[in-house]
Amino acid sequence: MRNRILVAPSVICSHIVAERIAKASERAVCTPHDHGCAQIGADHEQTERTLLNLARNPNVAGATVVGLGCEHLQSGPFADRIAAEGVPVRETAIQDVGGSDACIEEGIDATAELTRTALSDDGTDATLADLTVGVVSSDLDRSTREIADPVVGETVDALLDAGARVVVAGTERLAAHPDAAAARGATATVAEEIRTACERDAARPGSAQRIARHAANAEFEAVVGTWGGARIDEFVPYGGQVTINEGLALIDAPSRFEEAATALAAAGASIVVHVTADGIPTGHPVVPVLKVTGDGTTATALVADIDLDARAVESEAILDELVRVADGGPTAAEEHGLTTFAINRVGPSL
Repeated sequence: MRNRILVAPSVICSHIVAERIAKASERAVCTPHDHGCAQIGADHEQTERTLLNLARNPNVAGATVVGLGCEHLQSGPFADRIAAEGVPVRETAIQDVGGSDACIEEGIDATAELTRTALSDDGTDATLADLTVGVVSSDLDRSTREIADPVVGETVDALLDAGARVVVAGTERLAAHPDAAAARGATATVAEEIRTACERDAARPGSAQRIARHAANAEFEAVVGTWGGARIDEFVPYGGQVTINEGLALIDAPSRFEEAATALAAAGASIVVHVTADGIPTGHPVVPVLKVTGDGTTATALVADIDLDARAVESEAILDELVRVADGGPTAAEEHGLTTFAINRVGPSL
């Protein structure tokens, strides 16, 4: 896959320094975020879990953790947690080394050291069975439901038949269909976890539930067209990793692309398929993102930003693209250097 060095700020206060460190290396990527301090309970745990599992993503060959020094998510202990997972890691903190300039210099040297190790790692050709593919459909436009989602759903079925792992996002769209959603659980435990998520999302304010409101006006199978026909083998909390060796997992993440892509990457996805009628062009710093649309206007207007026009391809073409990208071929978002990053919040930060 990508063999990147992740430059991870442990806190919002160090993200500018982390970005400058990453810019000094062609193989480095940065995940700037608004968290790491003034968070408590479930939100703090979720932020740390997400960043830890991003460092474990198959595209990451090493990580440089960049801290401030007084934050809640301390960079030193966090780097130790990454090391315990077998990921090569280095750590630096602004207050510990004498300021931003010194931290940038130390971080660049640390990242360069990790890069040399990454370049020495031998690559292998990817097969479908080797892949963990993330899937998110970020809208419920008619072209998405009727054209793009079904083609992606057929692709998911083919991936599962080949022995791959697939993880899908977008739990808020299930709130209007709790019984049908729970029925897709492969076990009673998974079914109950899905039902609990449906009840939680149904109780959230309407202003936060645009996708959920649209989902209520559609049949369940149209709402989850990207799932394919398989049962859900595992329900994964936001920021958690998939543990099944093969099969279909549902990540507890919203449909909004930035937050969903981060959750899919943390879950272990090496590639993400993003269905978009709006033509959201941006990718993700950790995983390559394959853009698929069923909207003719979007496909024409954003021809250089959309990888696949679902009106003109079948699932075999998407499978071919997945193998090409897994073998190192760039996606449209990578060609343009477009990335975005966000971590979902359980509640408001203090």
